[in-house]
Formats: sequence, structure tokens, C-alpha cells
Amino acid sequence: MKGQENPAEDALILIRSRIWDSNFVFTPLSVPPDSNYSKLKFMISSSVTEACNNSALLLGPRGSGKMAVLELVIRDLLAEHVDMISVIRLNGRLHSDDNCAVKEIARQLCVEHQLLFSKMASFDDNSQFMVAMLRECGLAHKTVIFVLDEFDFFTQGKQRLLYSLLDAIQSVMSQAVVIGVSCRLDADQLLEKRVRSRFSHRKLLFIPPSKEDLQRLLKHILSLPLDMSLPPDYAAEFNAKLHCLKHMLADERFEEIINALLNSDSTIENVWRFLFHAVCQMDLESGFLSLDNFRTAMSSIQRQPKMEYLQGLKVVVVMKRASRYHSGGFSEAS
Repeated sequence: MKGQENPAEDALILIRSRIWDSNFVFTPLSVPPDSNYSKLKFMISSSVTEACNNSALLLGPRGSGKMAVLELVIRDLLAEHVDMISVIRLNGRLHSDDNCAVKEIARQLCVEHQLLFSKMASFDDNSQFMVAMLRECGLAHKTVIFVLDEFDFFTQGKQRLLYSLLDAIQSVMSQAVVIGVSCRLDADQLLEKRVRSRFSHRKLLFIPPSKEDLQRLLKHILSLPLDMSLPPDYAAEFNAKLHCLKHMLADERFEEIINALLNSDSTIENVWRFLFHAVCQMDLESGFLSLDNFRTAMSSIQRQPKMEYLQGLKVVVVMKRASRYHSGGFSEAS
């Protein structure tokens, strides 16, 4: 088989798939007890097991892993508490209109519980339906998780959705969690007084990974498993070249690349992009990553496409004018 003839191809496919699997990427960052994963999971799981209501905001720059960590928490809780959790997802860019948002909540609740959805229902009808469903889920000891991505867009206008939602989970009969996700650190300050009074003021701040976290992340993603279809000797040598203190991850030149990455853009999304570029540069004949692969990747993500586009545009303009000049169509006005 081709994969057996050249194990580097299988290794390349494996590492590429890992890079874009957010659940796999964030696994090592979720281990510490003080991680955002642990805090968020404890908060939501307490709502499931203790039948209480909660609300929180996940704040941080774009690409810092807010949604990825939340999805990892939800995935693990769905596996641990089968048929005890229902997830409703909204996006502020799509559902910032209160009527549209409440209708979407009603639609997802109907799909979840196999009920008939009415497209003609008003805002008040859908709000009453939402409250009734929360009450029924509470009686059935089922927690409803509301995920409000781009949360700051929901604060525009009269905030009827937020008021209705947070007011509904104040009921003793309900069992729900409202999670807002925003890249604005002042998102809670955008809430009206009546809405803010019903919010629990829990906030989790997502910051770019530290240098130590990044080193741990690189080892986690790039290490090859020894118990898969890859030849054990090849996987062991690949890992040895990667991990050994005498090799790449401890190399001062490699640390310079990592420092440059952290100084330019240290978000998880940019780290993914950096690793993907590096892995794609791997020499399949040798089958191992080299320092040059990471240098090339760093140069690629530091490119400035707009500047390159403008530079190319100048050449095109010059060529057009030169062509018109030689054809006799050039004038001072042009």
C-alpha cells in the first residue's frame, strides 16, 4: 500500500486533520483545574445536576478559542448526561432582531421536542411558548443551554430578547443556562439596567496562549501515536526528533520563531494557520519536520496581501500606459 511505502504521507494527513479538529487541539489546554474549560464545565454541570439557572459571558479577541472551548464542554456534557441537555444556538449577526431571535428559539425547541412550529406566531406567542417549554424541561430535569454567539449584537435595540430570556430563567421551575460569546470585553456594560439586574455577572476571559501553553500545544498536535497504522520505528524517530531536548523544540532558533509568532498574533486561530503552513512544507522524502519548514510558515503568515496587491497594481498600470504609449494612444490627460 502507498501509505506503507511512505509513512510520511499518512503522518501528514494525520497532523493536518488534528490541526483543524478544535476538540483535539484544546484537549491539553483543558486539563488544568483553573482553565476556562474546567470553570465553564463546572458551572454548566452544576445547573444540570443541581437544577439551578446560570448565565455567563465568554469574552476575548477573535480566534482566542471561546466557541471551541464551549463546544468541547457541551460535547463532554452531552456524553456524560445523556438526554438531560438541550442546546439552542443563536448568532447575533443573524438573529439580532428580537422577533427573529425568539422565533428561532421556538423553532429549535420544536425541532428538539418534535413539535409543530408555527411560522405565523407573534413575538408574545413565541415568548410564552419559550417560557412554557423551559418550565416543562425543568419539570423533566432537562437543562436548556442557550448559546448566544456575537452577544454584543443582541444588545442593540430594546433588548427584548435578552430581557425575556434572562427573566424566564429566574423562575424556580426553569433549568437553563445562558452563555454569551463576544469579542468585546465591555459586552456586559452594553446591557440595559433591567437586563443587567437579571444577569449573573459571571465572565470568563480568554487570552492568547502563553509560550509554555504553545509549546505544550505543539507537542500535543505534532506527536505521532505509536499504536496506529504508522510504523512504530518511524513514529518513534519522528517524535524523538521533535521532543528531544537536543532537537527542534528546544532549539534557540525555533524559539525565535515562536517569539515572533507570539508578538505578531498569538491567537489560537493564527497558531493553527502557522502549523498548517509548516506541516504542508514537510519533506515527504525525509519524512520529518525541519526548522526551515517553520521558517517558511512564519514568512507565509506574515505576508501583507494588500501591499502585494497594490504593488502588483502599480505594475499593471505602468504596463497599460506603456502599451498605450507605444500604440500611439497615450496623451497627457491620461
